[in-house]
Amino acid sequence: MSDLQAVLWDLDGTLVDSADYHWQAWLATMGPEGVRLERSDFDLTFGQRNDAILSRWLGRGATPDRVARLGAAKEAVYRRLMREGGLVPLPGAAAWTTRLRLGGWKQAIASSAPLANVTAVLEALRWDGRFDALVAAEDVTAGKPDPQVFLVAADRLGVPPSRCVVVEDAAAGIEAARRADMRSIGVGPAQWCAPDVGAPTLADLPGDVFERLLSPVGRR
Repeated sequence: MSDLQAVLWDLDGTLVDSADYHWQAWLATMGPEGVRLERSDFDLTFGQRNDAILSRWLGRGATPDRVARLGAAKEAVYRRLMREGGLVPLPGAAAWTTRLRLGGWKQAIASSAPLANVTAVLEALRWDGRFDALVAAEDVTAGKPDPQVFLVAADRLGVPPSRCVVVEDAAAGIEAARRADMRSIGVGPAQWCAPDVGAPTLADLPGDVFERLLSPVGRR
């Protein structure tokens, strides 16, 4: 395979599922602030940057200092819960990332999460060194559906956007891939969000899906 092809992975909900840890961390952080959250509030914002989430929940009370303080506190609780409870990859995640690496594909994590979270997840999975680049919240100024996170990841890998495949579980990520002129695979909820290919899980993808998406026929 040519080196000029890459897979850009969303992390949470795509390769692992730590949503419950995030939910519990938000409850622990926002409760003392007098902010009552329902699970539906969390579900509507999951995968967004903390500044966007807190601006929505706090309204006029979302001062920069408060947003920074609460965001940092929530992520510290999340990492503690994750380390205590552990993580396992979602079905097909370990097999696909290994197969692609052995096949010569470049791979990057392109996440809305802080870098400390990304590295903590990879450490919990014992996946250190599996990816060629990590792009996190600190690396961009706009969250998905803005394409910036994917464009930064492609640039760090040295691969043109047209030679990248994005794998996502959220509608915003699929839209970001479209805006970046990248092919997309939607898993779980994102299979219904008009990706180029959709499947319930990574384990359900056909074995030639990545090659087909970047073939001349797949690019039409």
